Amino acid sequence: MKNHILITSFLLVFVSSNAQNQLDTIYANEHKNVALFFPEAISQGITGAGNFVFTYNREKQQYFGLLQAKPGNESNLLVIGAKGSVFSYIVTYKKQLSKLNYFIGKAESIGSEKPITHDTVKEDKPEKKLVGKEAYYRRFSSYLLSRKQRLGRLKKRKQGIVLRIENIVFDKEQLYFVIQVENKSSLDYDLNFLDLSIQTRKKGKKKSAQTLFKKPVFTYKLPVKIKEGQKVKMVYVFPKFSISRERRAVLKLNEKAGERDITLKVSHRFINHPN
Repeated sequence: MKNHILITSFLLVFVSSNAQNQLDTIYANEHKNVALFFPEAISQGITGAGNFVFTYNREKQQYFGLLQAKPGNESNLLVIGAKGSVFSYIVTYKKQLSKLNYFIGKAESIGSEKPITHDTVKEDKPEKKLVGKEAYYRRFSSYLLSRKQRLGRLKKRKQGIVLRIENIVFDKEQLYFVIQVENKSSLDYDLNFLDLSIQTRKKGKKKSAQTLFKKPVFTYKLPVKIKEGQKVKMVYVFPKFSISRERRAVLKLNEKAGERDITLKVSHRFINHPN
């Protein structure tokens, strides 16, 4: 009960001022299910009074919910979409229903759960502040992202998230890793970290591996969030290095507050023979 009060209070804070405009009314009763179809999957749905019940799939987000009502005073329904869109309606009990299905368009959203920001990609340093090597890294990375070239089949997939190394390029004593992350799942992917390391496999009865992390000298277009259905490309720049047959490079993608972590192993031949 306490959590419900906190969530309700929070929702009342962020609803935009558009909510002050006259809201559409949806009618329901206790005998029939009134179906509401939204333009994005439902993350939360809350009614303002106990005589109205809005049910939706809380385990697997879907695009529709069902509304029922018992006799009583009118109330309101607040629905939050998986992408942050906010929908608000007046709900009223009615004995006879003339409409059982509501198809709701995106334009009916009254606002967003949070302000729209430009944090999908971490801001690179302004060009005027970049001097010498960093300015060159930026220009060359931008050029690489505009090219269409793939280096073998270097990709790994897990739960709808695809990690791919599209290219490894040598230029001016640096190795440029062109990396793509594609989100084919129904949930946004919040990036915690993307690391490259070198693993040395020991031989013998007690096999183990030593790991040495490689720190990039520059990153370009490193994302914070990969939205549902989105592809994001980035570039990692490292000082030139090579590895022996007993070693391999490992690219690890880690999800913030999630379990969709991916480890992509890269053979020495791709590192030692870049484009």
